[in-house]
Amino acid sequence: MILLTGFEPFGGDRANPSIGAARRAAELLNDTGQPATAVELPCVFADAPAALRYAMDAYRPDLVVCTGLNAAADGVRLERAALNLVDARIPDNAGAQPVDVPVVPGGPAAYFTTLPVKRALAALRDAGVPVQVSHSAGTYVCNQVFYALMHALADDAGGTRGGFVHVPPTGADGADPELLARALVLVAREALDHATDISLAAGTLA
Repeated sequence: MILLTGFEPFGGDRANPSIGAARRAAELLNDTGQPATAVELPCVFADAPAALRYAMDAYRPDLVVCTGLNAAADGVRLERAALNLVDARIPDNAGAQPVDVPVVPGGPAAYFTTLPVKRALAALRDAGVPVQVSHSAGTYVCNQVFYALMHALADDAGGTRGGFVHVPPTGADGADPELLARALVLVAREALDHATDISLAAGTLA
């Protein structure tokens, strides 16, 4: 089972392309016989990690691909590291704006994804999808969920793997929603097909 997650709208937006992409990707995976489901998470610091954990307990996935919106991105961003830090630039949907607090008190400073992001990078480039490996998922609810996911998987004896993918805006001047969904399918398939990643230059200077 593959669990995909996306977020409800936030910041005054009427829609969030992350949950749309996750739902469509789940449909595409199910159409090929690969069980998958998509779950919408609240954009609320107090509730998002618990909602993720509830979904994981309910579906017992082999793979978890969480997604969120990066409004400044012009392509798919494969997140590599989650920080144990919340530093909210704007309030969440419940009005909370925590600053300089840990996701998990006493937890490690960071976790790395267990998705094969370099393999996914190569596959997405081959498919013509604008993509990059990102080394910061920010310090908002997206990063909080990413860290909470990896913290939960660190104690998982079943070998479940997971990570986080940021998607760009959609709409008249944005990305094609179907392309984003197919990108998530490719990320999931690379993770299912390969237990290890490849070595491929994808670093940044800043």
